[in-house]
Amino acid sequence: MKKYTTLFLCLWCILTSYAQDKQASGNRIDLYNEEYDVQLKLSLSDEGIIVPGHEPYGPLPGYLGKTKHNFYWIILSVEAEGEIKHLQIVNDYGSEDLTATLFQSNDSTFLFTQRKGSTIKLPHQGKWQKLPKSLLFKTRKKKN
Repeated sequence: MKKYTTLFLCLWCILTSYAQDKQASGNRIDLYNEEYDVQLKLSLSDEGIIVPGHEPYGPLPGYLGKTKHNFYWIILSVEAEGEIKHLQIVNDYGSEDLTATLFQSNDSTFLFTQRKGSTIKLPHQGKWQKLPKSLLFKTRKKKN
């Protein structure tokens, strides 16, 4: 009987977590800039994204960072105005902050523009790489 109870609980956990993931994914954006190897993950409906390696911060609206590094710029808030999203962003040390906009130009292309505050710098080959004020992001293809 113990075996069946354990099996049922495991199956129930898997199915409920899968359903929650499917429900939340409709309001999430997963973007990538190939030239600078930068990713941007954003949740439009809630603070449901956990920043990798920064779990103590809890769920947040999103983050921006390199794909192979654990230094991130954390998105603190998102305000949507039609096709434009206004973002408040801070680095993971909390020492620098900025405001930016994210404009969706078509189904798969977004323009990220830094407005006020610090310049985004990310680690690249042992040095700090400054990102340009405007970056073109594309949606990532889902792996099947």
